[in-house]
Amino acid sequence: MIAISNLVDIEIDRQRVLLSIGYRTDRKPSARIVSLIDAHMENAHQLMEPAYSYIIKDIEAVRRSCVFLDGSIVFESEVMARLMEQCKMVTVFLVTIGSRLEKMVLRLAEDGLVLESAVLDAIGSVATETVAEFVHGRIEEVAHAQGLRVSRRFSPGYCDWAIRQQKKIFRAMDGNSMGVRLTKECLMVPRKSISGVIGIGPREMKNYNPCKTCNKRDCLGRR
Repeated sequence: MIAISNLVDIEIDRQRVLLSIGYRTDRKPSARIVSLIDAHMENAHQLMEPAYSYIIKDIEAVRRSCVFLDGSIVFESEVMARLMEQCKMVTVFLVTIGSRLEKMVLRLAEDGLVLESAVLDAIGSVATETVAEFVHGRIEEVAHAQGLRVSRRFSPGYCDWAIRQQKKIFRAMDGNSMGVRLTKECLMVPRKSISGVIGIGPREMKNYNPCKTCNKRDCLGRR
């Protein structure tokens, strides 16, 4: 199953933008910061082209630190193998908001508007994460309709899953990368993009959370 879609609009949460630029929930931002965020949030939609693509593949086997998919694709990660050990299928996905926003972020920084640049960059990050959450919810709906459930989202760079395995993500997408490409370092361009996997398994499977056994307390992705 392959799905590709453009989203007309997404809601951006101001509190998440504040967290992204370093404000704790117990710290009240200044009126200037709030005004700046609101202004950029209102205009940011014109700079974003949110889109997603995903493909659902069968899991052929999970052995030790390897997850074997149909199409001769093997993902290598002990944490991912633990996440997928009860799953029958896996959704490989890619989301992006395009390149226009990050070009404006760079332009603002070059003009010396560092705070404005940082705020817009944070808005872009939150928007990209929001698209990824939308896809997770969409896959959850597909799974529930079949009496199944989904795992947590997992991306290259998380825990022990090496960033170089982005190449296998893109290979699994069968060319449906929506113009997103990889650098030699396996970073995505446009930068405001997220790739990853979501497992699909029986309703009774346990939803493994790797954060519960991880000692990296300062991780921004901790859940």
